Amino acid sequence: MSSKNSNSSTWAVSLTNFLDSGSIVAGASGLTLWQKSFGLSDFDVGLLGALSANAFGSALGAIIGGRLSDKFGRKAIYTYDMLVYMLGTLIVVFSANFITLLLGFLITGIAVGAGVPASWTYIGETSGDTNRAHNIGISQFAWSMGPVIIFIAGTLLAPLGLNGSRILFGFLTIVAFIAWNLQRKLPESQDWLDQKEKEKASPIKSHPYRELFSNAISVKSILFLCGVYVFWNLVAGAMGFFMPFVYETVGGLSNSQANMLQAVLWIFTALAGYFGFALLGDKVNHRLFFFVGAAMAVISWIILTFIGFGWAALLVFVTIWGISAGIGAQAWYALWAVELFPTKYRAGSQGFMFFIVRGTAGVWSIIFPMILSGLGFKTAGTVMIILLIISLLVGITWTPKTRGKTLSQITKERYGNDQN
Repeated sequence: MSSKNSNSSTWAVSLTNFLDSGSIVAGASGLTLWQKSFGLSDFDVGLLGALSANAFGSALGAIIGGRLSDKFGRKAIYTYDMLVYMLGTLIVVFSANFITLLLGFLITGIAVGAGVPASWTYIGETSGDTNRAHNIGISQFAWSMGPVIIFIAGTLLAPLGLNGSRILFGFLTIVAFIAWNLQRKLPESQDWLDQKEKEKASPIKSHPYRELFSNAISVKSILFLCGVYVFWNLVAGAMGFFMPFVYETVGGLSNSQANMLQAVLWIFTALAGYFGFALLGDKVNHRLFFFVGAAMAVISWIILTFIGFGWAALLVFVTIWGISAGIGAQAWYALWAVELFPTKYRAGSQGFMFFIVRGTAGVWSIIFPMILSGLGFKTAGTVMIILLIISLLVGITWTPKTRGKTLSQITKERYGNDQN
C-alpha cells in the first residue's frame, strides 16, 4: 500500500479510536446528571462504568472481534461494527430508565471492543517499517481528540442538563455513521490475504488460539504487554470514566469546570500523541521514550494525591498526565501488540489481551468508587501510583527491539521461518 493510501486508511480506521474514547467520556461527562435523574446508587454508577466501553462491554467485544478479524478479515469488522455502535448510542439517546441506559452502554462497549483490535492490526499491517509508530500515533491522536471534543461540547451543553448528555451521544451516532461509510470501502489487509493463501496451501490445520497459548514466545509477549497495559489502564480507565466525578465530589468543582479541566488534559494528550509519538516513535530509542512517558504519569499522580485539588496543582496534573498519556503505555501497547505476534493470530491475540485489559478495568470500576467513598482519595491515589510504577518497570525491563524492522522480519526473528 502506498504511503498516501496508508495515511488515508489510517485516518479512516482511527475514527474507531475516536469513538472508543468519545463514548467513554460522553458517559463520564454526564455521570452525575444521569445519577440525579435516575436516582442511581454508588453501585449503579460503578455498574455503568463496568459494562461500558471502558470495561466489560469492550472486553466482551474484543474477545469476539479479535477472533473474527483473524478468521474473516479486518474488513469484515469494518463492514458491520459501526452499525452495532450506532444502535448502542441511539439507545442511550432515548433511554428512559437505568436498564435502557445500561443496555445502551453495554452495546456501545461491545462495538468498541470489536473494533479496536482490528483497527490497530489493520494500521500496523498497512504501514511501512519506517512509519508504523507514526500511524499508530495518528490513531492515538484520534483517540485523544474524542475526549477533547466531547468535554468541550459537554461544557457548552451543560445548561441543557441531561438533554445535553443525550445530544453528545447523538453526535457520536453521526460520527459512527461517517466512520462506517469510510471504513466499509477500505481494501482488505494484504498481510491477512497472504496468510489465508498460506493456510489454504498448508496440509497442517490448527486452531490459531491453540498455537497462541502453546507457544512460549507468544505467552511471554502476552504477559509483557499485559504488564505494561493492564496496570496503566486501571489508572487511565478510572480517570476516563470517573475523573469528572472525582473533580466534583472530592475537589468541589462544578460539572462544567470538571469537563473543561478534562478537555485541557486531553488537548495535551492529543498534542503529545501527534508531535511526540507519531513524529518520534520511529526515530528514537524505544526504552528511553517509554520511560519518559511512564515516569511523567507517576509524577502526575504523586502531585494530585499528596498536594491536592488546588487550581495550581490541578493544572500541573492535567498537563503532565496529558502529555504522558499521549506518549505512554497505550501507544506502546498498540504498536508492540501488532509487532510481536504473527499475522495468523495478530488480531486474536490483541482481542484476548484487550479482554483482559478492559475486564480488569471493569472490576476496578466497581471497586474504585467504593474505595473513594470508604477510604478517601489519598488511599485511592496511592494505589494508582503503585499501578503506574508496575507498568513502568515492566516496560523498561523487557522493551522489545523492533524499531525500523518489517513485521515479517520481526516475526522471523522471534518465531522462525515456520510462522512467517
